[in-house]
Formats: sequence, C-alpha cells, structure tokens
Amino acid sequence: MALEFTDSNFQTEVLSSDKLSVIDFWAEWCGPCRAIGPVIEELSKDYAGKVNIGKVNVDHNPQLSVTYGITSIPAILFIKDGQVVDKQVGAAPRSVLEKKIQSNL
Repeated sequence: MALEFTDSNFQTEVLSSDKLSVIDFWAEWCGPCRAIGPVIEELSKDYAGKVNIGKVNVDHNPQLSVTYGITSIPAILFIKDGQVVDKQVGAAPRSVLEKKIQSNL
C-alpha cells in the first residue's frame, strides 16, 4: 500500500531515506489524480522494500506543495538522497513511471 507523506513526516520518510522515493502529489477533486491512483498502488506493491512510494494530499499538506513548486497535479516527484532527480507532471502510463524508477535506482 502506498505510504501517506505529510508536512510533518516528509523529512524523516523521504528526505532522510537512503531509498528512492516516488511521491504522488494529488487531491480528491482531481480526476487525473484518481485515475493514476491505482497505478501508484500497484507500483508500491511491486517495489515494496526497495522504493518508498507514497502520496501527498496537496489540500492537507500545503507546505510541501509550496516547497516543491507544485502548481499542477498530479505531479510525481522522484527524490533520492534528499534531491529531486526526476518528475512527471500529469497522468502517465505505468511504463513511463516504471522507466523513471528503474533509471534512478
């Protein structure tokens, strides 16, 4: 199951992690966000223990959205060693996300 990242746990769970983190910035009212949700869940199961995969609800965690300049959702950030190494703005097929995960492992 995809993790839930928040303003309060992001530092510990993502920035301090030694694993690649894939963060889906989303909102309940966003149709494309809901469409990509099942893909994020599948990836979180497939990469369990290897990659931190989770979601940030932009309505509940506005500070993270500001920090990372999220202006359009869904926006998926790939963070490794505390740095954004890749990103995907807008819904994308699983193959695109998987390629980005593989190239940053």
